[in-house]
Parts: sequence; C-alpha cells; structure tokens
Amino acid sequence: MSRRVVVTGLGAVAPGGSNVKQFWDLLSSGRTATRGITAFDPSPYRSRIAAECDFDPVEAGLGPQEARRMDRATQFAVVAAREAVADSGLDLPGEQGHRVAVSLGCAVGCTTSMEREYVVLSDGGRSWLVDPTYAVPQLYDWFVPSAVAAEVAHVVGAQGPVALVSDGCTSGLDAVGHGAELIREGSADVVVTGGTDAPISPITLACFDAIKATSPRNDDPEHASRPFDSTRNGLVLGEGAGVLVLEELEHARRRGAPVYAEVAGFGSRCNGYHMTGLRADGVEMAEAIRVALAEAHLAPEQVDYVNAHGSSTKQNDRHETAAFKRSLGEHAYRVPVSSIKSMIGHSLGAIGALELVACALAMEHHLVPPTANLHAPDPECDLDYVPNVAREHRTDTVLSVGSGFGGFQSAVVLARPDRRAA
Repeated sequence: MSRRVVVTGLGAVAPGGSNVKQFWDLLSSGRTATRGITAFDPSPYRSRIAAECDFDPVEAGLGPQEARRMDRATQFAVVAAREAVADSGLDLPGEQGHRVAVSLGCAVGCTTSMEREYVVLSDGGRSWLVDPTYAVPQLYDWFVPSAVAAEVAHVVGAQGPVALVSDGCTSGLDAVGHGAELIREGSADVVVTGGTDAPISPITLACFDAIKATSPRNDDPEHASRPFDSTRNGLVLGEGAGVLVLEELEHARRRGAPVYAEVAGFGSRCNGYHMTGLRADGVEMAEAIRVALAEAHLAPEQVDYVNAHGSSTKQNDRHETAAFKRSLGEHAYRVPVSSIKSMIGHSLGAIGALELVACALAMEHHLVPPTANLHAPDPECDLDYVPNVAREHRTDTVLSVGSGFGGFQSAVVLARPDRRAA
C-alpha cells in the first residue's frame, strides 16, 4: 500500500503578516496588503505597486551573519521553515537526518541580491566588463538557486534528498508535489517543503512592464488586484514564503501529532503552446486537476473549495474558469472558488505554497477566504468566486491550482485523512 502523506506544520512570511497567524488574520478579514513600492524608487516604471513584506531579518530571528549571507528569498524560507517545524512539534535533531528531506520552489532565485551586486560591480551599468574583486563572497552562492534549499536543509538538519524546483509560478505547488512523492516512495519520512521568492526588484518590474502583465493602477494600489472582475487590468507582484512540514501518516500518528490535512493528490501538465499564452478552453489545467483527483481517489463532487490561481489577468481568469467547468462539471457552479492573490499579490514561486498554507487553514477553520475587490464580475467568469467577504463553509477537501509561464499547470488536492479513507 502506498505510504500516505500528511501536513503537520505550517510557516509563512507574507505581505501583511510575518507569521501564520497574521497571514490568516489578513485573509480571513478580506484586507489587502498591496501598496506603492517602498523597496526602491519605482517612478521610472509603468506599474509602481506591489505587495511587500514588512520584514526585518534580525527581528525575525536571523543573526547578523545569516542576514548578510542570505538573499531576501532565502531569509523568507528559513524563517518560515523554522515556524513550520516548531508548529509541527517535531524534534528534528532526534530524527535520523537521512530520513529528513527538503523540497523548495523558487522562480527567480536570489534576484534581489544579484541585481544589487551587479549595480555595484558595473558602476550602475556603465561598465560592460566588471572587476570581480569588488564582489562580495556570497555572490557566487546567489548565482546557484539550490543554495536556497541548502540553507533550509542546514537549518532543519536534513541529510536526505534536497531539491530546488523552479517551474515559474507553479514552483511552490510542484515542490510540495515532489516532497509528497519522496515520502510515498520511501525516500524520506519528513519533508520540509514549500516555496519562496523575493521578486520585487527593478529588473523583475521591468520584465513584467515589458509584457504589460502588471496593473498600472498606481493611484489605488489597495484595489489593484481584482481577479475575475471585469475592470481588472493586470496582476500585482508580491513576495514571501510558505512552508509546510510533510510527514508519513503513521510516523505522525506514532508521535500523536495533530494533522492539518493529507496531501491526497498532485497533477502537473504543460500546454506546449506558448511561453506566456493560454488556450481559452483550459484543457491542460483541467487535465492536471483530473490527475490530482484520480490520485486522491476523490470525485469532483467531493471538492469543497477551490483555491484558484486567480492572477487578475483576463487571459488567466477565463482559462481557469473554463478548466474548472471542464474538470468539475456541474459541480463547478456549486463549489466556492477564491483567489488570495487579490490580497497578497502574486509572489511567483512562493505563491502556490502560500496558497496551500491558506488551504490548510481554511480546512482548520471551515472558512473560505474571499476574493477581494470583486465588485463587477466578468460575465465570462460566472462561478461562485466568494466576493469580498470570507464565508463559513464546511471544508474537508480542497483543490488548489497554479498556472505559470512556460505553460505549466499544476493541481494539489488536500483532504482530511478520514474523509479520503471513507
């Protein structure tokens, strides 16, 4: 029989909340954390808004040497991992290190630190040939994205498989899917998994400006992210990290650990169509959902809540709506759907993991977080998107989906272990 995988710990660093409690308070209240960018002067850019984390690494428990060594994305991951492990109640020094693994997702790696150092080395971009003697020693680690996962592995004492998954905006979901598979196949008993990204930097802003994917609603940042709304005009960048502790079910039971949910199913597909474009029929996302539900041995009618990708672009929102109808049938019109990107923005490789943290909390509290800023629904997006106010709702099975540049489409199913057994 396949080994079953459960979530026993949660950690989060997110806009509007530096821990899981603050993160959930923001979501459940329907407040937004989007604002004008403060990390640098955004005046040269078309879109000058983002969802930033109010984060001080030293206040968050990192030593001065750690704070200097680690990129901002790594800092997020380490702090969220420490919270998740503490929440799980695991005594990781007491675990066999080779049975502990790390699987982290990240889309743009250590962009923040690399860009900062390049500006110094190139004299503000004036020098094409740079003098490497001016580089800080950490620069060479920042070039290798796997350094993010290695730092987390060091913190949690993981000596088993350690991986960095980079699939664009589905990285967080895909990393959790990979982590669950490590437990199912017997390679680990505990996996610290999730996603992290700190993309709010001039180079990232310029890239999204170039394709006009971000919202230019600079005069009203709190209401700029409007998934499924007919007045939406682009996504809002975010940052942060979401980390989950996964355990083999019997391993968790032996120590009497409380369980948030079971990672019951995972599916991933690529559309092989276009780097940034999506087919209107949503067939690839629908197929990922079908695979995830099949692995979970659950019917579409058993899904109690759908956490949408909901990026606030017309192309994505309509593609996703079509995918839900294709994969869930008539149940798509009955199940509540919402997008938390309306409140915390789109943090690229981190967002899928933050959404899974939100899904686990929705199951714990039987409360569906809302889609903020949804006042004029797009007629082509005609499902129940839980506008503006959180909704009490019995939530035993959750479907969370993601869509990323490159054509990536992923789906994760969380369920209560007893419901899946039934």
